[in-house]
Amino acid sequence: MTATANEALAKKRFIALNAIRITGAILTLAGFVLIRGGWALAGQPADRWIGVAVVLVGLFDFAVMPKILARRWRSPEAR
Repeated sequence: MTATANEALAKKRFIALNAIRITGAILTLAGFVLIRGGWALAGQPADRWIGVAVVLVGLFDFAVMPKILARRWRSPEAR
């Protein structure tokens, strides 16, 4: 690949990693709103469990997925 192609790929990956982090943060906040009872989906006892699941998925997206993708996208020379 040329230098400009490498830079374009790096920019796309940077945007993807940040989009995943932002999505994880939004999911985490939405889960806390569900736990607190700010939104009603299926009734109160079920909303709390749904909120807990959404928080866990959000934290996974925020903390773990960027590391997994960064490791997968690492250049062969850096391994």
